[in-house]
Amino acid sequence: MSTYVYGIVASSHPALPDGLAGVGDPPLPVRVLKEGELAAIVSDAPEGLRPKRRELLAHQNVLAETGAAGCVLPMRFGSVAPDDSSVTGVLAERAEHYIERLDALDGKVEYNVKASHVEEAVLHQVMADSPELRALAEANRQSGGGSYEQRLQLGEMVAAAVKAKEAEDAADVQHHLTPLAAATALGPESTGWLVNVSFLVDRDAAAGFLEAAEELRKIRPHLEVRVNGPLPPYSFVEPGPADPAAPADPARE
Repeated sequence: MSTYVYGIVASSHPALPDGLAGVGDPPLPVRVLKEGELAAIVSDAPEGLRPKRRELLAHQNVLAETGAAGCVLPMRFGSVAPDDSSVTGVLAERAEHYIERLDALDGKVEYNVKASHVEEAVLHQVMADSPELRALAEANRQSGGGSYEQRLQLGEMVAAAVKAKEAEDAADVQHHLTPLAAATALGPESTGWLVNVSFLVDRDAAAGFLEAAEELRKIRPHLEVRVNGPLPPYSFVEPGPADPAAPADPARE
């Protein structure tokens, strides 16, 4: 039977809670595969596994229970290896990398920050910041709305100003929060977000990081800032092609 991999820990990691179960219906028992200084948190892999809410939560729960006792390198949901020996083989092959990552990530968590514009507020701001846009809008208003070409010109100028504001605000978010993080990682681009960044934060500094995010909301009311965390440091494991399974975690996209 194939092996489902939740994460990688040091072989000295404290024992997991009795009866810990993971993915599957019924949930499959979680076990530990040790190889030298490393160990993998695994279970049997259920057939037909899909990223349903129940399964995603089961995966996250195993990582939360494991991470509560010490550092864990989380694997993405759906990480499956052919068998146990394949997993221990990768642990042996990439031992230096995984040990370095465990040392680097010990005591740290990930916060994912996404930001988008509040449309009405940012339109008001770009108009307020541009005398040229205000003059053109006023000229159109006084002429009964303006010609098609004038309205088109105004629309294109506003769109360009909003686009420039997106780039400015994306840089501003990162500039505001990056000094409070040990590392950052850009997330995949997606429609609707002007910035999608993960921050690696010391657990002891998490309160300060969240306060800074709240301050950002107050000083930039035209931004909607969403903070997700604390999370296992998914974005900082730096998996390579020889890992037990290819990452696939739609819940974090």
